[in-house]
Parts: sequence; C-alpha cells; structure tokens
Amino acid sequence: MSNQGWEVLAQDTGIEGCCPGLLSAPLDEEQAVVLAKVFKALGDPVRLRLLSMIASRAGGEVCVCDLTPAFDLSQPTISHHLKLLREAGLIASERRGTWVYYRLLPETTDRLAGILTRPGGEPLPATGCAPAGAGT
Repeated sequence: MSNQGWEVLAQDTGIEGCCPGLLSAPLDEEQAVVLAKVFKALGDPVRLRLLSMIASRAGGEVCVCDLTPAFDLSQPTISHHLKLLREAGLIASERRGTWVYYRLLPETTDRLAGILTRPGGEPLPATGCAPAGAGT
C-alpha cells in the first residue's frame, strides 16, 4: 500500500468546519477522498484494535512496548500499522529514549463522529422506499 497522498484529517484538508455531515448533505469529491483515507486506516482490524488500545489507556498514552505483545505480529508490522494511523491523523507519537509513546488525537475522532451524526438527532428524511426487510 502506498503512503503517497495520505492527508491528515486534523490539518488543512478541507474537512474541518466544512462538512455538515453525511446524513444532511452530500460530500463533494475532495471531501470524500479525504474521508475515505481516514476510514481506510480504520478499516483494518489490527489498526482498529491499536486505536482502541491507545484511546482507552488510562493516562491517555501508551508505549509501543505495551502494544506489541497483544498481537501475533512482528514489531515492524505493528510500527507500520501505527504509522498509518498517525498519517491519517488519528494518533500522535513522541519518542522518549528508546521507546515511542502514542496518544489519541480526539479532535479527529470527534470530527468523524460529527460527520456521521444526524444534526440534533433528527430522523432521516423519508425516501419513499420501504426499508430493507419491510413487509416481511
């Protein structure tokens, strides 16, 4: 997988403040490309577990030395997954001596949640089509 073109959602990608949400207005092409890259980073079970382990850690950060033993993967493979999460703007890292510590970037996950949330909890607009499984 090429790392070229990865954009960080938390930086100047055109997503911040522009998107009313997937459920209230269609995304334009650029917004969809940026969001797809972040969702692609989340689309791998190992990366999703890593993000969850980092986000749920007491104190808000975790050493890579504590992440690696949870997986039946090599340290370079874990580092690669962490790099993809970092490039997607989901986590940040800081080297301290030999070890690297990771922390969640909540502004990115909050922005994703906002994009996926209906404004004010409003119901979805009626489409005129029966929902899947209706009438059975």
